[in-house]
Amino acid sequence: MKELLKNRNFSTLFAGRMITNAGDSLYTVATMWLVYELGGSTFYTGIAGFLVMFPNMLQFSAGPLVDRWSLKSTLLITQILQAIFVLIIPIASYFDFLTVTLVLIIMPIVAMLNQFVYPAQTAALPAILEKKHLVKGNSAFAFAYQGIDLTFNAIAGGAVALIGATALFLIDSVTFVIAALLFSTLRIPEKENASILEGRTSTSDNLKKYGKEMKEGFTFVINSVLAKLFVGSIVANFAIGATLAVLPAYADWWGGSEYYGLFLASLSAGSLIGAFCASYLSKYPLGRLSIITFFVGGISWVVSALVPWAPLSVLLFGLAWVPVGATNVLFGTAIQSIVPQRLMARTISVSASIGTSAMPIGSLFGGWSASLESSIVVFPVLGTGFIFLALYISSVPVLRKLPKVEEMNTSNLELNDTFATRMREHNS
Repeated sequence: MKELLKNRNFSTLFAGRMITNAGDSLYTVATMWLVYELGGSTFYTGIAGFLVMFPNMLQFSAGPLVDRWSLKSTLLITQILQAIFVLIIPIASYFDFLTVTLVLIIMPIVAMLNQFVYPAQTAALPAILEKKHLVKGNSAFAFAYQGIDLTFNAIAGGAVALIGATALFLIDSVTFVIAALLFSTLRIPEKENASILEGRTSTSDNLKKYGKEMKEGFTFVINSVLAKLFVGSIVANFAIGATLAVLPAYADWWGGSEYYGLFLASLSAGSLIGAFCASYLSKYPLGRLSIITFFVGGISWVVSALVPWAPLSVLLFGLAWVPVGATNVLFGTAIQSIVPQRLMARTISVSASIGTSAMPIGSLFGGWSASLESSIVVFPVLGTGFIFLALYISSVPVLRKLPKVEEMNTSNLELNDTFATRMREHNS
């Protein structure tokens, strides 16, 4: 880690990521709880979750733009815009026109801006780090991401009880401004095409090129083993989306907003532990590792909803998220090691869009089902999504036999012959 931090670009990007993640954590806890308070029902938290998660399905459209735009400018502008939109909520509260409808309008706008942030940060890593440092760089990013979530989810839960949800939005706005200032000092090697609108070509030509580049991202993903992962991940993400909608009511049953913060903190802690262990776990075959960890995680999630003691429920729920943190780092590193830099953002964004497509639908279902049935009943059922993912991976030979991350190459991704040839040509 010390060696990575000596790289000024990495340390700046790392610091900016931590600060903007802190803002995201404050925003998530404050917004979902505010919607629950203003609406008084999981029906509204289900809608809120849908609106926040739906832009994830559109991330594929951001990928080609991020691949062509200046990464530094993308990071800078998105942080400034997020700071402005987040500030609207406390202003509305001060002038007494804050409604659940206004919050539900602001949420998807901020979420859509995030669809540019994370592909840009991920695409920047291989541009500023040597390939041999990518696993450590991704682990550090994931560790910081989950560590910040762990800390600020817990802080936000308590702060909501002490100072109210709207006050957190003022702090949140400041974090985005600080992140923007940090990103403004980055020095990232620019790509040959750093703008979607080039002066030498017409708007029509640029749109055609945009469509072609978006198609390349889909083609790479669909022609690889990544496509086989989507069936399992869609079911798991459906369960995750539903859980995030149910969680405010489930935490309220335990005692209030502070428990909401604790459950979110345990979620982050589990992911953090997984990310921290990713370097160690990378020596094991990725297929078998995924099967075992997700099966154990799913069991832990189900049991967490059945125990009568809140601290144990929080602990078991957190353990369920360990495989998520580990596999996010390992699969992310595998993609970064194989995909050409010019295709990086669009491939990552397409994978994220398809993989998380079920989350907003799950959120609507979770909010609706918990409004009809107790969240205590719905919560353990949702944990079976991780169990399904483990069983699915074990039933698909190519997924079950995925090798160690360091052994993965184009052939491991099962690209068809024609596309594999084109990839090798681009790499040479």
